[in-house]
Amino acid sequence: MQTVIRINDPQAKKIWATQLAVATSAKTYWTRFIGEGENNIIQMKTELEEDAGDTIRFDLTVPLQGEMVYGDNRVEGTEEDLTFYQDEVKIDQARKAASAGGRMTRKRTIHDLRKVAKNAAAEYISQWHDDLCFTYMSGDATFSALNPDNKVRREFAGNPVQAPDADHQLYGGAANSRGTLTVNDTMTTGLIERVALKPVMMAASNPDVVRMRPVSTEGGEARYVFLMSPLNGYALRTQTGDTGWVRIQQALTTAEGRKAEIFRGGLGMVAGTILHEHEKVRMFGGYGAGQNVNATRCLLLGAQAGVIAYGGAGGKTRYNWVEKKADADNLVNVYPGLIAGMKKVRYGSKDFGVVSVDVAYNDPNAQAA
Repeated sequence: MQTVIRINDPQAKKIWATQLAVATSAKTYWTRFIGEGENNIIQMKTELEEDAGDTIRFDLTVPLQGEMVYGDNRVEGTEEDLTFYQDEVKIDQARKAASAGGRMTRKRTIHDLRKVAKNAAAEYISQWHDDLCFTYMSGDATFSALNPDNKVRREFAGNPVQAPDADHQLYGGAANSRGTLTVNDTMTTGLIERVALKPVMMAASNPDVVRMRPVSTEGGEARYVFLMSPLNGYALRTQTGDTGWVRIQQALTTAEGRKAEIFRGGLGMVAGTILHEHEKVRMFGGYGAGQNVNATRCLLLGAQAGVIAYGGAGGKTRYNWVEKKADADNLVNVYPGLIAGMKKVRYGSKDFGVVSVDVAYNDPNAQAA
């Protein structure tokens, strides 16, 4: 006989919060890029899961400059002060309510109800989580993206959404601004080659910019990730043709270190850069001299491009699960949630591990006006 766990019983909260955490992580696209330590695209901070507070501050050491001291020349007195940039991320609570309906409409057992609620919550929170990452990493500071069903429409936890700075912004084709982008400045292998060159020459172009770092892979070379829209992927496959696209795919499947998480779901490789695509890559309008060009904001991602922090939810999981009866016990409501915060890493007034690349796109399935 099945054991029935009462509404909001502590055992139910523990079991279903844990299952929600597992299911949400599996559905969230950005999970493959998140991990503890500096060798991750999104560095996860867990200090507040056990400690009180709502803010984590972290430092970046600026590389030493200047020359070595040679021969018997005195080295004392040439000490260079270590310079630190500091950034911070704040956390807050985010919850989503769901109602199972009243007694007359609720035909399932409470156990089945919890399964349905867990699956629905995992689907919603994973999409919210992905929207949070895309919004912050893309720097959609005006929340003007054209993406439908965007679940993040304002800043979260007091963390500012910051637009890309000039040293971390590129455009498709020969464009160098929003106004100069044309409908023909779409995705090409040549553009990806140029984008891949950006972090290598970043410090040489402007010594005040801290150079991006690729993500190290076990047994292989350090890699960057180039994340684009499926619309950009379509343009790239059309431009390269079948033979060229096969070569791009083979570069991925034969690469050393390909078992690393950043390879999972990859399309191929160009210039040693792993190509990814996702439908939530931000899309914007208003580009071009006539403000009639649409563009996607693709992202070149390196180590510590962003940071995500979690707070404890009162148990061994960072998710919370609350069940409550309402309307004279006629309704059963479920309130899943988590405590978290996310932002793009910036030091001084500049981004650190991400370059935004705005590229024109043409939707092959667009309806004629």
